[in-house]
Amino acid sequence: MQSKTRIGIAIAACTTCISLANADQTVTIGFSGSLTGPVAHIGKDAENGARLAIQEANDAGIKIKGESVHFALDAEDDAADPKTAVAVAQKFVDQKLNGVVGPLSSGAALPASKVYANAGIPQISPSATNPTLTRQGFATAFRVIGDDSYVGKVIAQYMAKIKGYKRIAVVDDRTAYGQGLADVVAAELKANGVDVVDREYVSDKIIDFRGVLTAIKSKDAQAVFYGGVDSQAGPLRKQMTSLAVNIPLVGSSISTEKFIQLAGNAAAQGTVSAESGQPVSALPNGRAFQERFKKYGPVVLYAPYTYDATWALIKAMKTADSTVPKDYLPALHKISFDGVTGKISFDENGDLRAANVTLYQVNGDKYVVFKTVSLN
Repeated sequence: MQSKTRIGIAIAACTTCISLANADQTVTIGFSGSLTGPVAHIGKDAENGARLAIQEANDAGIKIKGESVHFALDAEDDAADPKTAVAVAQKFVDQKLNGVVGPLSSGAALPASKVYANAGIPQISPSATNPTLTRQGFATAFRVIGDDSYVGKVIAQYMAKIKGYKRIAVVDDRTAYGQGLADVVAAELKANGVDVVDREYVSDKIIDFRGVLTAIKSKDAQAVFYGGVDSQAGPLRKQMTSLAVNIPLVGSSISTEKFIQLAGNAAAQGTVSAESGQPVSALPNGRAFQERFKKYGPVVLYAPYTYDATWALIKAMKTADSTVPKDYLPALHKISFDGVTGKISFDENGDLRAANVTLYQVNGDKYVVFKTVSLN
């Protein structure tokens, strides 16, 4: 008789999980992330990274306790919304899912992390960078990406030391991600002797930045840092040009084709985005991953991270020879493997033991690598 173990991975959007008839165990991994709305392109990209990992795990014929395992994905749409992410987390808990990949956004991951911690279910986010996620004392919270303390430090050093800016305006979207990163950047800029001449706040829904830009223009800033996503950073960059705010824009997690489309090619030129990790194409396993991922289309942003997060769960289960959370949770601190995004090995907090940050700059019709910084 088949035994069935359900395993959740938080990225949110419901899909049908099909088990193999000849598998002794069906292990369902849940995925929670934004699959609708302005950042759905990022969420779907991440979901497909998890799908590829699960397909390859099934092709590998993995056995646990001597029985073959069939992995399946249960994806749920959390809309990058805190309340929805908590509801998704509770659903996974009620279904007795054993592992979680996600949520993607810090605003969704933070409240959901308490639900998973209370249930003892391991949670690995591929992209939530707010430092608080892994500093709440939850043994179940992990991530496969460097946090904002890394990214913010590199951004500030780029603006202060490489570019030599002395007057910077900082804007954020008031989300746990955008404001959290902007706070780090502002503090690091000041530590590097840079004057933050204006600090502006917007909601994560607006696309009209004219009032904010008028205020910034009057402060004689040399550049703008924006803490938020590409669907807003694009219109911001476009409006900077139309209002003759002729200074550079720097952000994070905006190195996408959508940003260039929304900003317009001419306006987008020179925009810099800092991303945790290294360019996939430059990593030993990167080009092979891109080739295997082609059936889903080109990588948008977080697919490699979700792929690695999914494999981290699976490798911990193999190490512990169990799919039961209390059995394989300790093994997450023991695993060490070369993922697509780099070495996957967690410290006592659930963070990567070593992280990299790469600066990308728009040149022509795409982002190109400007510099990669290693932080250990």
